[in-house]
Amino acid sequence: MNEMINLWNVANSFMLFSISHLVILFILTILFLFFIFFRKHLQRDKRKNVIRILLILILLVSEISLNFWYIQTGNWEITETLPLQLCTITLWLSVIMLIFRSQQLFEVLYFIGIGGAIQAIATPELFYDFPHFRYFQFFIAHIAIIFSSLYMVLLERKSVTIHSVWKSMLVLNVIAFIVFWINKALGANYMFLAHKPEQASILDFLPAYPWYILVLEFVALFVFFLLYLPFIIINHKNRSFS
Repeated sequence: MNEMINLWNVANSFMLFSISHLVILFILTILFLFFIFFRKHLQRDKRKNVIRILLILILLVSEISLNFWYIQTGNWEITETLPLQLCTITLWLSVIMLIFRSQQLFEVLYFIGIGGAIQAIATPELFYDFPHFRYFQFFIAHIAIIFSSLYMVLLERKSVTIHSVWKSMLVLNVIAFIVFWINKALGANYMFLAHKPEQASILDFLPAYPWYILVLEFVALFVFFLLYLPFIIINHKNRSFS
């Protein structure tokens, strides 16, 4: 047992697009294709509820275990570990969304949750590689965020509109505004609103602070419209057949 615990705490340095990273991207793709091709089988009430409860449990366990690890290892810091990163915020909102099957939360989380989690998985700010606990926790949590919104689309058959895109941009900016001033008060860098992350990320290709924040506004809007594109195509097909 001790050997297993020690193995989970091996602090290998994570490298972007390494084998351990590509494996996660492959798993994410396979899970997505599974959801797409077997969605009709999964839409049955019992199966749907099992998946919903499973996603809730995965989200809760991943976040609670992370904070337990922070405390156990002495890594809990008010400037780094409060639930103020965008993906942590969307994680907790995803739990609420799944519990109540909330259309209002879904309209926002479909864009903010999926967009933010995909960016995090593609270019993680992660300092621990396989088989460290943080490697598993990081990717499991972000994949669960993505599939929480996909669950609402594919199994609950929820939809978004063009108004959802602008609503999501508004919510994102309200969150960023609040977190910005919390960063100022604490000397923190939640949501990377004070400076770029230390680990290699997509932000490295953007201008220096504070201009990259403005660029990110346009990047977020572009990503949101990409995520809205499937609904445009579906609506167009439905009109063509009507």
